[in-house]
This record gives sequence, structure tokens and C-alpha cells, in this order.
Amino acid sequence: MRIKFGNIVEIKTPTGLAYAIYTHRDALCGAVIRVFSKLHTVRPNDFTEMINGDIQFITIYPLQAAVNRKLVTIIGTVPVPEHLRAFPLFRTAGLPDPKTHRVYHWGFWDGEKEWNMDELTPELRKLPIRGTWNHTLLVDRITEGWKHEMDPG
Repeated sequence: MRIKFGNIVEIKTPTGLAYAIYTHRDALCGAVIRVFSKLHTVRPNDFTEMINGDIQFITIYPLQAAVNRKLVTIIGTVPVPEHLRAFPLFRTAGLPDPKTHRVYHWGFWDGEKEWNMDELTPELRKLPIRGTWNHTLLVDRITEGWKHEMDPG
């Protein structure tokens, strides 16, 4: 099965079924998925509540490879909702100062261009982190309730 924008992805975790929606693709990095906060004990019949629910995090994930290896299951396809159509703004960290371990010169990427800023505000800390996650990390982050602002960077 070839992945398509709007695919609803089922991810089995030790604590329940998680769901994500495939919204964008970056030619260099891969599939952008948005993982919904709510875990389920059984597969929902209707995706409406899910796709309008809270997002736990956004990440780049090798979705086609995961589907091919049966690590995740595509359970349906919906039009990408209006509120999820914009490419997400990602943050990246520069190198930490070896003495203070504090990161200076944060980077940002909007899918097309990159720029830097010296300070990371609490609001900017909530941005997704640019990087491709493997399946183990994806499941671990879902299970632990991880959110972008929890990143120590």
C-alpha cells in the first residue's frame, strides 16, 4: 500500500492504540505525521473526533517503510483538515556551549527556508523538533506522554 496524505495511521503501543495523520512530505526528510494525544483500547469507527483532537507531537517518520514492514497500519484516509494543512514550523538546536551546556543559536525550518534566533521562548519550545524518528522512539515517546516542550535542548 502506498501512503497518501490524510492517511490515518494506527500505532500499537504497550499502553493502547495511538493514531496519527500523515499531513506532509519533505523530499529530504520524509513523512510528517501528527500524533494525537488520546490512546484507545479499540479502533474507533469514526475519525472525526480524533482528527479534531489534541496533538501530542509532530515528527518526521519513515512512514512508507513502517507500513511495508507492518510496524504500523493505515486504517483509513480522510481529507487533511484545514487546521492541519500548513507545514509545521520545526526547531533545531545549535551546538551547546561546552562549559555551560546551554544551547545558543536555535534554528528554525518551515519546510522551505531556515533561520536562526538566539533565544528560545517558552512558546517556541513547543515547536516540533526537526529530525527523523525510528519506530522504537516513536512508540517510546507516545507511551511516556512526551511533548515537544519536554525536550531538554
